[in-house]
Amino acid sequence: MSISDPSAAQTPLLDDTVDGCLDYKGRPVRRSSSGCWRSASFIIVVEIAERFAYYGISSNLITYLTGPLGESTATAAAQVNAWNGAASLLPLLGAFIADSFLGRYRTIILASLDYVLPKVILPPCEIFFPWLLGNQGWTYYNEKNVKPGNAFEIGFLLLGIGLLALSATLSSISSSGGQNADDIALSSSLQFQVILFFFSLYLVAFAQGGHKPCVQAFGADQFDTQDAEECKAKSSFFNWWYFGMCAGTLTTLSILNYIQDNLSWVLGFAIPGIVMAVGLVVFLLGTMTYRNRKTSYSAIAAEEEARGILATESSKQFFLNKALLAPDGSKEQGEVCSIREVEEAKAVIRLAPIWATSLTYAIVFAQSSTFFTKQGATMDRSTATGFEIPAASLQSFISLSIVLFIPIYDRIFVPLTRALTGEPAGITLLQRIGSGMRCGGLKLPLTRALTGKPARNYICFREIWKLGMRCGGLNCGEEQWIDRQSQLWLVPMSIWWLVPQYALYGLADVFTMVGLQEFFYDQMPNELRSVGLALYLSIFGVGSFLSSFLISAIENLTSRDGRDSWFANNLNRAHLDYFYLLLAALSAVGLTLYVCCTKYYIYSRWGRTF
Repeated sequence: MSISDPSAAQTPLLDDTVDGCLDYKGRPVRRSSSGCWRSASFIIVVEIAERFAYYGISSNLITYLTGPLGESTATAAAQVNAWNGAASLLPLLGAFIADSFLGRYRTIILASLDYVLPKVILPPCEIFFPWLLGNQGWTYYNEKNVKPGNAFEIGFLLLGIGLLALSATLSSISSSGGQNADDIALSSSLQFQVILFFFSLYLVAFAQGGHKPCVQAFGADQFDTQDAEECKAKSSFFNWWYFGMCAGTLTTLSILNYIQDNLSWVLGFAIPGIVMAVGLVVFLLGTMTYRNRKTSYSAIAAEEEARGILATESSKQFFLNKALLAPDGSKEQGEVCSIREVEEAKAVIRLAPIWATSLTYAIVFAQSSTFFTKQGATMDRSTATGFEIPAASLQSFISLSIVLFIPIYDRIFVPLTRALTGEPAGITLLQRIGSGMRCGGLKLPLTRALTGKPARNYICFREIWKLGMRCGGLNCGEEQWIDRQSQLWLVPMSIWWLVPQYALYGLADVFTMVGLQEFFYDQMPNELRSVGLALYLSIFGVGSFLSSFLISAIENLTSRDGRDSWFANNLNRAHLDYFYLLLAALSAVGLTLYVCCTKYYIYSRWGRTF
């Protein structure tokens, strides 16, 4: 065949085309110039920036609530869990908007812009609010040069963090100075400050609800599951995605927590917006290489149609088979579903038991940013050089262990297990999730042992002995040391004793968190994959709400008759060890139910084949 033959020239182009994908201009994309790691790297960068911004608020939130806002430990922990729950449930709305109306690429752009646009809006606010607060407020704003922060999924996320910075500014104004007329007026505005703070806080939650489910689904879309090599790379993508996400988290825990605790809450709430702006620029640089999945119908339409038929066929609801009256996909009076639509409905229903049995893991996960942080704040956080470690920075050991273990998992564990099992990913997704749950169950007995009074007494005795002091028979669980700066009750126990429990958190996350992400992406049809990742996030949203309810219930039950509750403000008189023992029991029950459910799970044919 001549090289000038048109068919010969066209064949490579046809073979190089990725089915079901379009470029940014709506044209078919070529495999050789689009997708895979060349595109995924840009998407990972914007996720690193977004996680830096989000964890810049969430990781140290309980310290701000119990410090500048003056809330009790139990109240603050419940509010942090409620906010985390909302932030994890709102991606369901963001995924619906993306899959049904805007598409993932546009939603990512809008959500990222919401981190940046209020940089134009907030400077006038820096003039308007100080004018309302009087001359003292005017001087303070100009001296501190307040920077804007974040906002909501379709218009407000940077505004959210900007308002957080503004709220922190009002807090620092009202807590400084003498008792002159201006100070009295400012202190009377505390209620306004609290309302402003929580309003802006939930704007941030709304914003990440639009960003979170779309970015990861869009990144996984860059790999073609019909190509064997790209299919393997997609599984590796979820590992390195979580690696990048934890790298961003580790950075914010190392830098922003120190700024918030030692320099300024205003600055600590303002920096994330700048980082997000840089991430958005990097994301836009990869626009011409992205693969955009094309859909033939609305993301939710098929599921709603199948559910409608399901309601009328109550005798056989689970299988939805009676909804299948037209296998060729034709419609009769709008009451018929095609084979694909029925299979999609079945896929969602099959996910329900896995979703429900993962909630106990989410309840335990919620404690890392609440009681673990407060527990660290009551311990000796000084180093040999005199530097004091921020309590919230201990969470960096979770990210650090993840960053260290993911390359080991991806480059060593997967090839070894693949050779033994023949599975492309080494072990199945459900096996990976269950392994993380087992590992997560180990950290609670360890945490309980460290928080129990005998262990604390022994460790405190060792620390005092090192200082050349006599313990004198004192019960260190009752002995109260007061940090004059933070007004916290302290014990002479090194904060480094908490590192093992954080490391186990990270090890469990490498298995369970990454496994859940890939599972809820692979087991959903193409049109619902953003919704699938939103369902994964909703596990931790509902888990945070359940944790908040559990804390409130235990607080009410254990504080009756004037007794110290399990969550007393003086944590040395509290019984966190009892709480962790309860969580360990819940984890064991959840793991048992999970194993039972996995035995009957059937993997969807459009997802991973095992």
